[in-house]
Amino acid sequence: MKYSVYIQANDKQWLGALVARYALERNSAHSDKFDIHIMHYDDYPYLNKRVGDIYLRDGGKRKWVRDDLQSFTPLRFAPPQLMNYEGRALVIDPDVFAVADAWDLLSRDMEGNAILCRPKSGTKGKKGCLATSVMLLDCAQLKHWRYEEQFNEMFEFKRDYMGWVCLKYEDRDKIGLFELAWNDFDHLDENTKMLHNTKRKTQPWKTGLPVDFRPADAFQLFPPKHWIRRARRALFGDYGFTGNYKPHPDPNQERFFFGLVRECLDKGIISEDLLRDEMKKNHLRHDALELVAHTSPLAA
Repeated sequence: MKYSVYIQANDKQWLGALVARYALERNSAHSDKFDIHIMHYDDYPYLNKRVGDIYLRDGGKRKWVRDDLQSFTPLRFAPPQLMNYEGRALVIDPDVFAVADAWDLLSRDMEGNAILCRPKSGTKGKKGCLATSVMLLDCAQLKHWRYEEQFNEMFEFKRDYMGWVCLKYEDRDKIGLFELAWNDFDHLDENTKMLHNTKRKTQPWKTGLPVDFRPADAFQLFPPKHWIRRARRALFGDYGFTGNYKPHPDPNQERFFFGLVRECLDKGIISEDLLRDEMKKNHLRHDALELVAHTSPLAA
């Protein structure tokens, strides 16, 4: 059986994707048993063909843009087709960093399920939304996943983005749940398997930069914050008055990320020039090199 890991990415999260790939390789004793692919937004032209078009999202209408922080999310559904509906795929966001050996998840007994994942937290979780930011997929059971066709259905108002990314179009009997530690939302301790810096405003490599993501606003009357977001967007654009990225509340997660970056630099996986370029683009906090220099080496 073929095993692959797919990391989604775009320009804004390119550095995260590179570090995520390194963490997978670094922390696996079986990295020779799986390959790793980074799926960059620009490598899938059908996404850009829809820039400026209106799509269905959580019952409302939004304009598709390339430069949103998470414009890569439709690529979560591409791996089964990319693998010709054979083998297993582990799909992760570019802000997910392996702490344990990903092979332990890739090789586990899926007990006949087509998908393994975890529930969302908060209100979305209570409404039955499943987290697709880390998914283990049995590709042979997902032949109905046709990523370009289903992406275009959002613009025909046949498919709601939120329903899609929450797996609400899937047979729930074919979805199993893995331990929360395999997609640990902004939580890092001795039990964490994969750290997910999912709270966008506190991603450790973004601290101090202007916010460059569009806050979600559901199509609902309450709470009033949704009215405010829509009015702000209409008056000032997607990022007007959205503030700056904040420090992560857990300094250990910042140290972990920049410890990985330090190792990537030492091993020539990324260069100082790349980091400086990312800083110029406001994709990376401007004190990143100082942080790298002062971050202690990670434990083996």
